[in-house]
Amino acid sequence: MLDRREFLIAAGAATAASLTARLHAADVPAWPPYRNTIAIDGESGLFLFGSDADPTETPAELAAARASGLSAVLLSIGPNGRYWNNDAQFEKMKAQLARVRGIVSARPDAFRLIDTAADLQRAHADHQLGLIPRFQGSEPIGEDLDRVALFRTLGIRVVQITHNRRNLAGDGSTEPGNAGLSNFGHALIERLNHERVVVDLAHGSQRTMAEGIAASRAPVLISHTGCRALADLPRNTGDAELRAMAERGGVAGIIFWPYLRTDTQPMAIDVVRHIEHAIDVCGEDHVGIGTDGGIAPVARTPQFEASNRENVKAMVGDGIFEHGRPADLYMFIPDLNVANRFELLAGMLARRGHKDARIEKILGGNFARVFAEVWR
Repeated sequence: MLDRREFLIAAGAATAASLTARLHAADVPAWPPYRNTIAIDGESGLFLFGSDADPTETPAELAAARASGLSAVLLSIGPNGRYWNNDAQFEKMKAQLARVRGIVSARPDAFRLIDTAADLQRAHADHQLGLIPRFQGSEPIGEDLDRVALFRTLGIRVVQITHNRRNLAGDGSTEPGNAGLSNFGHALIERLNHERVVVDLAHGSQRTMAEGIAASRAPVLISHTGCRALADLPRNTGDAELRAMAERGGVAGIIFWPYLRTDTQPMAIDVVRHIEHAIDVCGEDHVGIGTDGGIAPVARTPQFEASNRENVKAMVGDGIFEHGRPADLYMFIPDLNVANRFELLAGMLARRGHKDARIEKILGGNFARVFAEVWR
């Protein structure tokens, strides 16, 4: 059974049309440097890499990956808030990493696994989509910190400490207690630093993020988030935490989910607003993009619309969204629902007066800097 994020990625895999386009209501000028820019999505993926996907059924996704112009994505292997600490799930994570490696080996023209910073450059130069395997939640490590080294050997390069809920390491964003990092969480971050694995604090509670930033000796990511000053929601990051993260060299990726507003559906201008606020707080060296959606545009079929409404209803029930939000809330940005959304966003930023060098950092240069520093 697909989780809600996998549902969204699967919906993208269903379409082969409208891979690239201009914004429907705006005359967005082209941004000529895009195809020469390393662009990295701090949370994205393809249904192709899901545990139940059939690689022969996803040609639209391969076309979208090429059309996107992305150099790399942080690819969630799991657990996405779903798994507890048991041997079955430990083995499942190892099997899923092996499956990703197998797909990459079969399609070296399209994909490259990213082990080092140099691999990012190679993926970009060879027009491949680089894949940076990560855990979205530290549950696969269980209580055995030696698994950090094992999973690094198997390809994991980023570990998100928590998902929405509480785990052994700390509190996630939907936990009302806001208990922060546990003693184990502090030990986990120390071990991740030692093994040169990037610490990701996305989905953490406010206190977990603050304590994680302080605990890490290396720059951290908040890979997919919004600015709490603009939308006061638990999944967003406060200005104090953004400043502390930036002071230690980290990067926050702006999300494409409805956390960018507290009322209606976010649109492209809301993404820009959050990027610009983060620049004002953090500086241009500490802002990126983490869409938290599939690369392929979502096919808004009647079947999708019905399923999406059910998902929104369930998320309201889980406390992820507030009561009163639109029933047809989308976990993507409707006027950026194209594969080359980074290119369009770059054009919007350029039109608003942002210089090319700043845009290049936001599209992926800042993430690449952190990876080079931590993975060295």
